[in-house]
Parts: sequence; structure tokens; C-alpha cells
Amino acid sequence: MQLPLLAALSAHGAPALAAACERPNRLRFSIIPRGDVRKEIADLQPLLDQLRAALGIPVEIYAAPSYGAVVEALLSGAVQLARLGPASYVSARRADPMLTPFANYANKASRFQPAGAFYHSLLIVRAGSAIMDVGALRGKRLALVDPESTSGALIPRHVFAKQVGRPLEAYFSQVGYSGSHTQSINRVLAGQIDAAFVGSQNLATEMASNPARERQIRVVWRSGPIPTDPFVFRGQLCDDLQEKIRGAFFNRGGPQSADVLDKLNVARFVPVSDRDYRIVQEIY
Repeated sequence: MQLPLLAALSAHGAPALAAACERPNRLRFSIIPRGDVRKEIADLQPLLDQLRAALGIPVEIYAAPSYGAVVEALLSGAVQLARLGPASYVSARRADPMLTPFANYANKASRFQPAGAFYHSLLIVRAGSAIMDVGALRGKRLALVDPESTSGALIPRHVFAKQVGRPLEAYFSQVGYSGSHTQSINRVLAGQIDAAFVGSQNLATEMASNPARERQIRVVWRSGPIPTDPFVFRGQLCDDLQEKIRGAFFNRGGPQSADVLDKLNVARFVPVSDRDYRIVQEIY
């Protein structure tokens, strides 16, 4: 079930503030909009089915319009479980130290994405362009993803900008936000912009659905490794619910099953904690 309005989420089944712990009569799950949200939700259905079976309560999806909307929903209690980006997780955790990361995933190896529980921020251009390196991008048009995107904004602004010795707005003639990794990739390929920062895992997923497009992309810059997107739950949830959520991810026959992993295009789920995101905390 998709609930487009945050107000609607808060109005139905929100836990009482006076409760010792939160025990919602339905679990609400959300994801940061990395690409085609409808496709991502469809791909998540096997995972949601596993959660419903483990918890014994309905599980609903909140299709958020932005990274910040997912964080807002988590902090307000309108959503109890979410997949965040590393930077949006760090931001949310500072506002609510009880927010608990418990899983991320290991990516499959591909042309743009090495195997492992990490990814990279990539600066991409059209392969047919004359742009062969970072120096050729001075004065060109750039797309970022979302202000809360790790690979699509945080790393570019804090790591790439430091390497080139000036803010992005001073290096490029135009800097804007596309709203998703998919939109950034499409705008590069359409010639609407000259370059974009995107996540290697997002680029790999997009290219897997249309392998012919791989030859149309050139990578001119790559960041160091970044831990993959964490799945987090509200620490205010009752302990037994927290354990059931963990169990749904890691018990045999749960999301580690081939159906779930294949739908999400990942190799396996990996247990994580807050310390796994220190590298992001240090630059954000």
C-alpha cells in the first residue's frame, strides 16, 4: 500500500507517546528515491513479504518524494523501518541517536561496481564526448542527485571539491540537482548536462537493465569506497520487534533467499552497526 502523504501516515496507527516502547499495529517502510521508485518498490516485494511473515502484522510502503522526506518520516515515527543512504543515515542519527542501522548489502561485481559491501561516487560523462579527464570539465554543466545523497552530493562537495581546490560552483558553470541517480544518468546520455556524480551501484543497476548503454558512459573520476546503504529501524521499537526484523533479514529462508537477492540485484545482506559509517561521519 502506498501512502503519499506523511500526514496520512501519522494519522493511522502511530504509537502512543507515553508507551514504554513502540508497538505499531502495522509496520511502515520507506526508501530513499535513488531511481525509479515504482520499480524499486516492486523489487522490494519479496522482502516485504518476508517481513510480514516474521512480524505477523501488515507492512506498508511510504513512497517518499525526497531523501529528506524519508528522514522526516523516521524521526516523527510515521515510518519505523527504512533504507537510507549513508549521509542521510548520519544526518538522521544526529537528530535521533536511537536510530539503529542493522543491515546493508554486498554488491555483485560488474563493470562499474566491484564486489563487496561498498560502492563509489563516480563522475560520469558521455563516452562520445571530448571530455577525457577532470580538467576538461572546467566550465561545464554538472548534475548532483539530492542534497542528502552521499555519492551524488556529499562526496562531490567535500572530497572532489577539495581535490580540485575550489567549490563545485566555482569549477563548473552550472550545478543543479536532478532528484535521482537515474535522472542524472539519463540527462548525461541525453546531452542535457555534461557530467554527473552518481553511485557506482546505481549506475551498475541501470546498466544491467540496458547493457548496450554501458558503452555510452565514461568514468573520469572515482572516489574511495563508501559503505552501502543501511537498513535502519527506530530504536524506540519494542525489543521483540527489533529481533524479528533482524531475524527476517538474516535467518535462513529470509531475505538471503535467491528470490529476494536477485530482485534487489545484490549478493547478500551484511550485519552493520553505527561504527561502519564513521568514514561518512568524519566528512559530513
